[in-house]
Amino acid sequence: MRAVPYYSQFHLLQSLRHINDASSLSLFPNFRPSSLRIPHLSSFSNTRADTHTKTKRNGNNSLPAPDPQQKLLQVVLVSPQIPGNAGCIARTCAASAVALHLVGPLGFKVDDNKLKRAGLDYWPYVVVRIHGSWAEFQNYFKQQEGDKRLLAFTKRGTAIHSDFSYRKGDYLIFGSETCGLPPDVLLDCKSETFGGGTIRIPMVETYVRCLNLSVSVGIAVYEASRQLNYEQLQVPSTNSGDFEQSLLTEDIFA
Repeated sequence: MRAVPYYSQFHLLQSLRHINDASSLSLFPNFRPSSLRIPHLSSFSNTRADTHTKTKRNGNNSLPAPDPQQKLLQVVLVSPQIPGNAGCIARTCAASAVALHLVGPLGFKVDDNKLKRAGLDYWPYVVVRIHGSWAEFQNYFKQQEGDKRLLAFTKRGTAIHSDFSYRKGDYLIFGSETCGLPPDVLLDCKSETFGGGTIRIPMVETYVRCLNLSVSVGIAVYEASRQLNYEQLQVPSTNSGDFEQSLLTEDIFA
């Protein structure tokens, strides 16, 4: 079976810069990653040396994006529908050093302007994998080594997010803004093999039906990170430059 590629968002951003070019194509025609044929977009191999070479060839000074397998936590969005939410979540993943998975069918194209704007200039620091369906994600997940669990975040979850005990290798699963998680996804998250259970974020439902997806992801990611002592943030950066320094010293809430 053909391996699902993962892409540095630097390459996605490079493609986004060409969307006004008449010769530019949709990044994911028909929302199927297997049909990707974009000259601007280069998939990364699993060797960091090869990744570093491609980064230098493109003249980009940022560090190559790490393999999602090296992440302590990973976020999975199943059929997200709103590009602005996905962009905000990508920004959160960049800030928290968490990998991001997008599972189709998606409600938008990756070259959507709203997606780009919501992610601002943080795309080079996010590692994203695209899966055409939940079945494709399952195949990918089963091939990953080490301890791993599927944790479903749902309005009807049995455990409160702050009471749940997170572990390294957890995949935080979130459904679409309109339909939530499909039944088969919930079953996988409850299974004895890889399932870790269902989790809810408490809220007053008298006036509010649900929390915004990007807000929910942020709450979950940082609670899990807190319990893991923010270990994924302990890696010192080797980047230098005025831009990187400004990110460390300025309080910007754009």
